[in-house]
Amino acid sequence: MTAAPLPEIRSLPSWLLGRAAARGRALVADALAAEGLKMWHHVVLSAVRDLAPVAQADLGRGIGLDPKDLVGVLNDLQSAGLVVRVPDPGDRRKNAVSLTEEGGRVLARCEEAARAANDELLAPLTEDERARLMDLVRRVAGTEADG
Repeated sequence: MTAAPLPEIRSLPSWLLGRAAARGRALVADALAAEGLKMWHHVVLSAVRDLAPVAQADLGRGIGLDPKDLVGVLNDLQSAGLVVRVPDPGDRRKNAVSLTEEGGRVLARCEEAARAANDELLAPLTEDERARLMDLVRRVAGTEADG
């Protein structure tokens, strides 16, 4: 049996973290697909819940999504009855985005699905190992304060 190719690359922490991230994204994407949503739908729903009512432009900046892409995601979510866009009372030229009741229910299911997918990702680890991994990854990512 021959060794896997690229042993030097495969030994790099960046490669291993990338592989773990790709596996995690795939697990979450599959879980969200069961709700008929994609990753950006989930991100936008979550941000709208946390920030609502939020100006559409502020929402895009807050999550780092290009305005044209955000419009497409919001169109999908609005068509599904999960968000509403109304003129912003502070500036009628802007849209303010809020969750609908159904959007809140779908978001709760998506959050549960994402947690289950992450539990599957981390299944080989004990609770203590999971906590330690999260601490280490936050430090490597430079997001220690987000904990």
